[in-house]
Amino acid sequence: MEDWALIRRLAAEGVPKKQIAERLAISRTTVGKAVASTSPPKYERSAAVTSFGPFEARVRALLVEHPEMPATVLAERVGWSGSITWFRDNVRRLRPEHRGVDPADRLSWSAGDAAQCDLWFPPKRIPLENGATALLPVLVIVAAHSRFTTGRMLPTRQTPDLLLGMWSLLQDLGRVPRRLIWDNEAGIGRRGRLAAGVGEFCGTLATRLQQLKPYDPESKGIVERRNGFFETSFMPGRTFDSPADFNIQFGSWLELANGREVRTLKARPIDLVDADRAGMLALPPVPLQLGWRNQIRLGRDYYVRVDSSDYSVDPNAIGRQVTVTADLERVRVRLDGRVVADHQRVWARGLTVTDPAHVETAKVLREQFGRPRTVVDDRLVRDLADYDRAFGLDLNDGQVA
Repeated sequence: MEDWALIRRLAAEGVPKKQIAERLAISRTTVGKAVASTSPPKYERSAAVTSFGPFEARVRALLVEHPEMPATVLAERVGWSGSITWFRDNVRRLRPEHRGVDPADRLSWSAGDAAQCDLWFPPKRIPLENGATALLPVLVIVAAHSRFTTGRMLPTRQTPDLLLGMWSLLQDLGRVPRRLIWDNEAGIGRRGRLAAGVGEFCGTLATRLQQLKPYDPESKGIVERRNGFFETSFMPGRTFDSPADFNIQFGSWLELANGREVRTLKARPIDLVDADRAGMLALPPVPLQLGWRNQIRLGRDYYVRVDSSDYSVDPNAIGRQVTVTADLERVRVRLDGRVVADHQRVWARGLTVTDPAHVETAKVLREQFGRPRTVVDDRLVRDLADYDRAFGLDLNDGQVA
């Protein structure tokens, strides 16, 4: 490339071809070809027939009808018996010509229109109550217009906890976006079918939950980029003692992050969020009835299960129908509206949470149950003289009548 440019420059300056050839130690024929050509010389390999050549037409025909057919299946259909790696390389070359194109449009977000929701899994295990550690999900909601971000770590990614988390973050936001955009998270719903309770949740908020098609990350790219931002700006150098400690640190950091200028907006989310809220819907006037809820008859083993852990209940409720409810913080059990158990919810799996008062009550009831009962019935009490007269005894004179 450099020699070609030098030859043409020297020739344009009037240097004879013989001198150019001597100076560059090349033949005059090469100099003549370089002066006559209009583009730099390049190596072009002549087309040659390869082992894939006889199969290419049939592979193309199959890709026209089935662009995503795996290479192994294509090889079987066309009768290929050579190297599967070589076959895959050629299929990889041909497939883009037959695959449909799915363009991603630039999206614009009006104030109050939408919020993007996603689960982020911090790359650090969090200590739990029993000394174990776990990778826990963090629910993130980003208002699309202002980029105002809220987030909270959750115990699980099951539907009750996801709804509790969304309600908590929407309360922090103070308003309800007109659309909540989710991917195909199992706890929210898949393939166009919402999980149990999600439809009622959205109906109460008067909002619409929009589920994206699979493999469509561009439609919620705002929250995806925020998740990456957390890993590079929030996580480095931090340690956490518990999920509660994580939420405290994360909440404090989000206040700072929402005060930083977003490059694409050239504005700070905290300055735009009021306009975003103005276009949103108001929160419901009454608190939502969310979380884990179950009604069971309390057995002799006076424990109830929430998620994967067991919680003790007042043994006086054994044999009665009780209502079990749980949110992100507490587990409560009620009998006829009266609270008969109130525990802090644990995040570790498979724990047994016991109130010492329940154990003492069970001990007292067990002792009472083991004592023999004394039954007094006035109808069974008779005067002993009745038996004397029945057997002909006269106790006054000491003789038998």
